[in-house]
Amino acid sequence: MSEPDPRRWKALAVSLAAGFMTLLDVSIVNVALPSVQNGLGASAGSVQWIVSGYALTFGLSLVAGGRLGDVLGRRTMFLVALTAFVVTSALAGAAPNETLLIGARLLQGLAAGLLSPQNSGLIQDLFRGAERGRAFGLLGATIGISTATGPVLGGLILAVFGDETGWRWVFFVNVPVGVLAFVLALRWLPRSDRGKVQLRDEIDHVGALLLGLAVLGVLLPIVETESGGAGPLWLLAVATPVFGYVFVRWEQRVSARGGKPLLDLRLFTDVSGYSSGLLLGSVYFCGFAGIFLVMSLFLQKGLHYTPLQSGLTVTPFAVGSSIMAAVAGRLVSRLGRKLTVGGLSLITIGLAAVAVVVRLAPQDVIGGAIAFPLLVAGIGGGAVISPNTTLTLECVPNRIAGVAGGALQTGQRMGTAIGTAVLATVFYAGIGNPTAAVSRTLLCAIGFMLVAIVIALYELRRATTADRADARPAAGD
Repeated sequence: MSEPDPRRWKALAVSLAAGFMTLLDVSIVNVALPSVQNGLGASAGSVQWIVSGYALTFGLSLVAGGRLGDVLGRRTMFLVALTAFVVTSALAGAAPNETLLIGARLLQGLAAGLLSPQNSGLIQDLFRGAERGRAFGLLGATIGISTATGPVLGGLILAVFGDETGWRWVFFVNVPVGVLAFVLALRWLPRSDRGKVQLRDEIDHVGALLLGLAVLGVLLPIVETESGGAGPLWLLAVATPVFGYVFVRWEQRVSARGGKPLLDLRLFTDVSGYSSGLLLGSVYFCGFAGIFLVMSLFLQKGLHYTPLQSGLTVTPFAVGSSIMAAVAGRLVSRLGRKLTVGGLSLITIGLAAVAVVVRLAPQDVIGGAIAFPLLVAGIGGGAVISPNTTLTLECVPNRIAGVAGGALQTGQRMGTAIGTAVLATVFYAGIGNPTAAVSRTLLCAIGFMLVAIVIALYELRRATTADRADARPAAGD
């Protein structure tokens, strides 16, 4: 076995900084939407597309980004995608009208989707054994921090630059960070000996189109619903199983001919734990991602908090999640799926406590009263994301690590879209009584967590049975 790259931790730091930016831009824009409306006179539908369009193209390009990283090399793909992300961030910040802002956000999401799978791919390439668990722990901490601190950072930026132009700096802040990350990536990211490749021969274009249509069929109706109504676009959702079936059959055909499929379906049949890990992550994100939107709506509409106050109120979740994610990365090699089951149980308990507190506590003390339950939920969340990523990808061959990570993140993005739409719908249905509405919505999120617990328990039992089977021959020697 070759010696580990001495620059691997520096390379990871650069990779996580870029990943932080792409994930931060999912949530940080939410608090800037009123500023966008004031600054550009944008309509409510256009404003929703500024948020949802980014999530849409992000989700569409993840698997392709992973495959391109596998083919061209992580370093090359990282630098290209990072450059595109910085340029499109600058275009978004400088946009003179809502149409160009939406276009810039769509391109920014595309760049983010191409960039994001390189994070998990680099970890697969550069780390082994317990170090890989710690690296994925830091990735999990990055996911938790970026998701939860977006509203806080957005509120701070608006407070500094003002309501009229503050939204522009939400995008401009990516430029200096991205430029610095690019310079450091040139120094620290390892080169790969891939030689010259013909993308026409390496990329399954038909498979990419079919998978894109399947993902689009799920995400686009949800995006349009959030923007004011999907109408006929729900027919796409009905057609999604057809696109998915044709995609699977096409990939099987490509493999049978000795070609190179976009998504090697052996990931789901031959790689231990991958299928259940992907499903678990998708279901978890259904309940996890929408929590922050609903809490923001409740705190600002129900309790009349400022965006900054709202962001600070949910900070205990971010703190608990970031600390526990780093710790969980060190424990996952010893505890395995037990860690995931424990984390899901903790987040369920924490959210249940928040649901009870908001119903019983006086309104003027709710913000402080939910701090500890949110901390408990955050600790639980930190014990889910990074261990699940580690356990899902631990048996994946390095040659397809990028596409495996891209598929895993696609499931997370689809879970985010579905969960956010479901939780927002439940909340708005009872908006006349915000405390009752947020309590019911949190119970809905708990329902997703309970489904995830069932999946985690199934995988824990499967892994335990496999370990016992492996131990029997050794016991007889």
